[in-house]
Amino acid sequence: MNEERIKEAIAVLQMVANDNTTPRNIRKAARQAIDELQTDKTPGVRAAAAVHILDEISQDPNLPIYARLKIWNAVSILESVRD
Repeated sequence: MNEERIKEAIAVLQMVANDNTTPRNIRKAARQAIDELQTDKTPGVRAAAAVHILDEISQDPNLPIYARLKIWNAVSILESVRD
């Protein structure tokens, strides 16, 4: 169940990371969150690390609304992941 949620969050973040209309720093943070989600750590640790990265960039004033919604969507998915 946790792995399915992580894969779902990765899919959402890949949309942000591959969107050329999203600012570069936001795409970079989305890629960093994806990398964290693909490590060998436990699902809860991976999700917490990714949420930390995404929480920081969700406060960026240059973040477009559509990208912000996708990031919030990924965060809400990841917040339900527990060890």
